[in-house]
Amino acid sequence: MMHQQRSQARLSPSSDTEDMAAMSTVLAPRLAYFAGVARTEHVTRAALEMNVPQSTLSRAMARLEQDLGVDLFARHGRTVSLTPAGHTFLASVERALAEVERAAEEVRADADPATGKVAFGFLHTMGAETVPGLLHAFRADHPRIRFSLVQNYGEAMLEGLRAGELDLCLTSPVPDAPDLVARRLDEQKLRLVVPADHRLATRRRIRLAEASDETFVTLEPGYGLRRITDALCREAGFKPRIAFEGEEAETLRGLVAAGLGVALLPPPTVPRPGVVELTVTAPRAAREIGVAWLADRPDTPPVAAFKKFLLSRRGSLLPT
Repeated sequence: MMHQQRSQARLSPSSDTEDMAAMSTVLAPRLAYFAGVARTEHVTRAALEMNVPQSTLSRAMARLEQDLGVDLFARHGRTVSLTPAGHTFLASVERALAEVERAAEEVRADADPATGKVAFGFLHTMGAETVPGLLHAFRADHPRIRFSLVQNYGEAMLEGLRAGELDLCLTSPVPDAPDLVARRLDEQKLRLVVPADHRLATRRRIRLAEASDETFVTLEPGYGLRRITDALCREAGFKPRIAFEGEEAETLRGLVAAGLGVALLPPPTVPRPGVVELTVTAPRAAREIGVAWLADRPDTPPVAAFKKFLLSRRGSLLPT
């Protein structure tokens, strides 16, 4: 039976985003019904299988055809068969329903208490030793929980929380924002790193003001450690003269070793040749490390378990 174009379609195809969104909203609730009727080619049998009243199913199919402006079924008493347009539509509907089911399985798997997933962000400086140690300790009791790990600077991770891309992040400074919850976990001392042949290299301790004439290498603006560096220098009474800006602390340490400046940095994972690291006595040079998450977002069981674990490490987060 040839299908015919209905004379007055309720919705017409359009490239306009709002029109397409409206069409999707109207059509989506009826797609599973359509697939069920197409599979059985019998409205009564499909209604029984899907546990919905036959009248509801019949009305839904009639409304679907009306909204599309195309006959999807040829009626033969109590049975139906797909028109060519119906076959075309069914192929796309089955792909869409399969994708929805795949997505549902994925989010169910991610929320599974034993095998779910945690999207966890952390600073570059914590990637070599701190985070691997944390994950090793956590997985002793939760061996099958999976992690999606993201290394980035603080502001980018907070945006990741807000965008739903991260569940938790370790960052510094500890954020203070109304849409976030943050808890201080530990503190990390910062050192003034100078080249091994520098005039200050024979010292063990230094007041930061003594480096006011030095050229600094720092992280780029927007990084938490950069804000801390600027604040400490300001407290010491000077504005740092910056020669190089980078994205990673160990790169800055390499620049210092090459004689290109000095830097305020957290301790290295392993000693770096070519530099000397001085304790800063004034002002107090340290950065707080905290965990943050989005306020009012419910935790899946894996996220709740890892959050509880991180909070239990308060005061002992960092390797000694």
